[in-house]
Amino acid sequence: MHPSYTAKFPELGFYGLPGHSRTPRDILRQAQDAEALGIGNIMISERADYKEIAALCGAVAAVTENLYIGTSGTNLNTRHPVVTASMGSTINSLSEGRFALGLAKGVSLRWKAMNVDFPTFERERIFVELMRKLWRGEQVLGHASALGHYPALQLAPYVTEDIPLLYVGFGSTSLEHAGQIYDGAHLHTFMSDQALTEAVAAFRRGEQQSGRSNGKLWSVFATVCEPTEAEYLKKIVARLATYLQIPGYGEALVQVNNWDMQTLAAFRANPVVKNVGGAIDSVADTAQLQEIATLIPEHWRPAAVGDAKTCAQRWLDQFNAGADGIIIHASTPEEFAPVLAEYEKIRPTHLFAGRTNRPG
Repeated sequence: MHPSYTAKFPELGFYGLPGHSRTPRDILRQAQDAEALGIGNIMISERADYKEIAALCGAVAAVTENLYIGTSGTNLNTRHPVVTASMGSTINSLSEGRFALGLAKGVSLRWKAMNVDFPTFERERIFVELMRKLWRGEQVLGHASALGHYPALQLAPYVTEDIPLLYVGFGSTSLEHAGQIYDGAHLHTFMSDQALTEAVAAFRRGEQQSGRSNGKLWSVFATVCEPTEAEYLKKIVARLATYLQIPGYGEALVQVNNWDMQTLAAFRANPVVKNVGGAIDSVADTAQLQEIATLIPEHWRPAAVGDAKTCAQRWLDQFNAGADGIIIHASTPEEFAPVLAEYEKIRPTHLFAGRTNRPG
């Protein structure tokens, strides 16, 4: 049995290595700084360059004592089920019970390029059930389903790990399905308050359908306190533009926010976007970002931007819109510390009485 963990702000998490990074070691200090500030969670995403998620989670576990460590997210179709289950049991044991597995579907373009199956709702449900069985030490023989055919699946009979499973996504149908099987969900950066409210409602409908309840819904919220122009371009414009670049992904974000698809099409057709030569947040220079900023309407950038008080109030708006927690994106703990100080003054403490760092 692992201990329970409670920080000063269990309702707050942050994104380790936000966006593009070529220096993964930075996450060690970020995690330690966040823990010192009383943040309850770190959420870690993955890219194929310097952000392999199991390595990052293990590194963070080694340098922290109280911080919950979550993937936000990895995918169910890029590893053998036993490999993912073993990753979870190992990191959970290594951290003494501070791991949460967040799973995202991704987009079909990526899966076609990698020659792997698309993670359908059916495969997702079976995978989630399988993870829970393997973490209970169960042996699964002769498994045959949409997920695949496996003669024998098991970690070990003595394995017993209670690991939260969270969905990472934002589509209404996907969230309703997620509410039926997951312990919570990480939503998405650049969702309007209305889109957030609707996303929470979709997950709750799914919970009601399956008799589940109390899953935690996390707003992933870009926060940039008193940014310079260059910082704003890099942390807000470049991040959003990168999402909009991706076929399927950009459409989903536009749809959930009820934005204009023609604006998205015009953005992608612009020469500066077409010729940027890679992910915008990885390769675009300041001049390119200045031009790209003119292509994205202001109301497409819901975030916490401004002085510390303004940003803290925007955090509060996320709870008023239905979120159970906030994953602070785009800034490091050192950068968002002034916002945290202002947030503490207006924090709705009654909402978080008795809460632990467990994110699901």
